[in-house]
Amino acid sequence: MIRGDLPGVRFAALLLVLATTATATASGPASHDVVIYGGTSAGIAAAVQARRMGKTVVVVSPDRHLGGLSSGGLGFTDTGDKAAIGGLAREFYHRVWQHYRDDSAWRWQKRAEYGNKGQGTPAIDGSERTMWIFEPHVAEAVFEAWVREYDIPVFRDARLDRSRGGVTREGGRIVSFRTLDGRTFAGKVFLDATYEGDLMAAAGVSYHVGRESNATYGEAYNGAQPEARHHGHYFKGPVDPYRVPGDPSSGLLPRIDPDPPGKAGEGDRRVQAYCYRMCLSSAPENRIPFARPEGYDPSQYELLLRVFATGWRETFEKFDPIPNRKTDTNNHGPFSTDDIGMSYDYPEATYGRRREILAEHERYQKGLMYFLANDPRVPGEVRAEMSRYGLPRDEFLDNGGWPHQIYVREARRMVGAYVMTDRDCLDRKETPEPVGLGSYSLDSHNVRRYVTAEGRVQNEGDIGVAAPRPYEIAYGSLTPRREECGNLLVPVCLSASHAAYGSIRMEPVFMILGQSAATAACLAIDAAGPVQDVPYPALRARLLADRQVLDGKGLGRPAARRPVGRGDR
Repeated sequence: MIRGDLPGVRFAALLLVLATTATATASGPASHDVVIYGGTSAGIAAAVQARRMGKTVVVVSPDRHLGGLSSGGLGFTDTGDKAAIGGLAREFYHRVWQHYRDDSAWRWQKRAEYGNKGQGTPAIDGSERTMWIFEPHVAEAVFEAWVREYDIPVFRDARLDRSRGGVTREGGRIVSFRTLDGRTFAGKVFLDATYEGDLMAAAGVSYHVGRESNATYGEAYNGAQPEARHHGHYFKGPVDPYRVPGDPSSGLLPRIDPDPPGKAGEGDRRVQAYCYRMCLSSAPENRIPFARPEGYDPSQYELLLRVFATGWRETFEKFDPIPNRKTDTNNHGPFSTDDIGMSYDYPEATYGRRREILAEHERYQKGLMYFLANDPRVPGEVRAEMSRYGLPRDEFLDNGGWPHQIYVREARRMVGAYVMTDRDCLDRKETPEPVGLGSYSLDSHNVRRYVTAEGRVQNEGDIGVAAPRPYEIAYGSLTPRREECGNLLVPVCLSASHAAYGSIRMEPVFMILGQSAATAACLAIDAAGPVQDVPYPALRARLLADRQVLDGKGLGRPAARRPVGRGDR
């Protein structure tokens, strides 16, 4: 069980884990049965499953911290229908529940003061012995505990060499890959568990970036969405986009795209907005006041002042409560933490360019918090409320309280043996060979901010369409096409359209698919065949034995769609 402790003690323990893991793996074998690239929640779930099935495994993580978004600030879990969550994913949330049963875990507030708010389910589900809402350090401790318990070697800060020759292939299979520090990792089956899909791309597997047109797969909710207003993330009243109101010749305010929004259903290469899921604290003893960031430019937030001038006051709608007087803080409204239009390059960018994009997002978001708390032009009641919050002293201890993982809502998506589309999610077709369930709404954040024909500013790309029931996710969506690679599985950047991925891309689902992908990898090793030839009856039997949920038809409808203006992911 993980217990609450003092920040210094917990940080020292974490450093010991990191150092011990690095030392233990440096002299380990270079070849394993299963090689996992990515220390996300999917990657760690996959590693645990491979070990439970008696295989040797290694996790090669481009990041220092394990758990991805689950430990990177997204503590207000996007559960959808909790009955669809089984296997190791449910075990993760059970371990979180175990942690918060201990009174010592409640350092900054009493358990009775918490309120038990969750997303579609109570935060603490006593009858199911699960807890769906948690602090970042608690999630990271669960993943670290799994790594220790199963003696899983982890290489951290180990980035794939994406240059030609970084991945070695023979006969339609990956033999090994090299990291930038010169190490080589060989294996029988490989999993790409990153949010970016770098290993998949470097191995020569087909993928897509951006929004397909509706015509590509016969969908209804893909492509440009200039008329969609599914959530509250749009300008509800007329807001002038020009530096000098009413004067187009004065130029546009910052963060407005001069290009038109595109035709409804038309494809493009743009991806939905990213942000950091900030964990904020309102406990005075645990709060770091928002500081003026380097490069701060208040003119970047001029558009928000015009939104305030319309009477909008929803700044704090997505300061969702997590334990100990903290929040999982997410985008909400027409101008918020989403850095709209700044993520387009990220999926295929070099490491250097990605660092620039991350710095831009961090600067923008820290600047926004400082602006809201300090700029005298911000309404007084907003400034006063924002000043109650700050970064937490006891989270992200090696990064000044700032999350170590940006929310990559979407990057590359494989074009594999089976492509999940909105028709699968909306129960408009039969999905073959399921290996897990999704249940969240089809959900995309805004993709761009543009000027309407009437000369007003508006956002584009936000969709939120409820799935009628938990839906099946096909095994073929985890595998490349047979002719492209026979020993790779992709549980995060899986084969799905933009519209379908908007529902699948939830952390519980990534853990589910990580476990299922590892199960298939182990069966492929046992049969000495390609992952595409894993017999589905055997795969299904093992998944059910390991408590995965594979049939959504017998489950109830997911929680009712949230009111417009409150839905966010």
